Amino acid sequence: MFFTYLKRGLLAGGVAGLAYGLFMATVANPLVGYLEHAQHGHSHAPEGGSVVAESTTAIVSVGGGLLWALFLGGCFAIALYVLEPALPGRGAAKGFVLAAGGFLTISVTPWLVLPPFAPGAEQALATDTRFALYAGLVVLGGAIAASSVLAYNRVEPQSRALAVVAGALPVVAAIVVLPVVSPTLVTHPELSADLVAAYRAMVVLSQGSIWLLIAATSGWLQRRTPFESTTTEPTQATP
Repeated sequence: MFFTYLKRGLLAGGVAGLAYGLFMATVANPLVGYLEHAQHGHSHAPEGGSVVAESTTAIVSVGGGLLWALFLGGCFAIALYVLEPALPGRGAAKGFVLAAGGFLTISVTPWLVLPPFAPGAEQALATDTRFALYAGLVVLGGAIAASSVLAYNRVEPQSRALAVVAGALPVVAAIVVLPVVSPTLVTHPELSADLVAAYRAMVVLSQGSIWLLIAATSGWLQRRTPFESTTTEPTQATP
């Protein structure tokens, strides 16, 4: 059964990775190029000799996006196999809960302290320190996600509405508190606030979409094999 989950997660990651890679090639890379030229006061990309470089960047983006989503899909599958009985919801809904927890753990919580940085960003910390801080924030994000699920499961027998509120409290508290108590570690002195906000929104939405596609595709595949679940037992054929 484990390999069924893993296969489903990798297939879902492949679908999400292709979509993410194409997004990077057609939307994200042009925006990054525009930001790079905006820092030097250019209004458009330089002409001549750029076609090959842009094509190479597009290929690398598609390949990198595919590998990243495959990795996330594999992690999603393993986590779903282990945690599915404890996740709120039924059927494919459990996958969406897990995807939200993964997004919160790997992306949202670290970004509250180390937000996505556009080209030309100035970092207040050394690279090794940032990696260590990011790892610590991932652990914190996992703890927040786990506490959210535990709070929901504890209150849900009494009231589903109250359970939703209880589950949301750890997430809301982190979103409110972490940016307030954290110093400014990333600045963009050569870019306007609007451009930085647009870049960060693009990163948040694109990464969130990966998790959403993984959960949706995995759920669709699960519906094709509804008895392959850690929360249900395979039905036995009547002789």
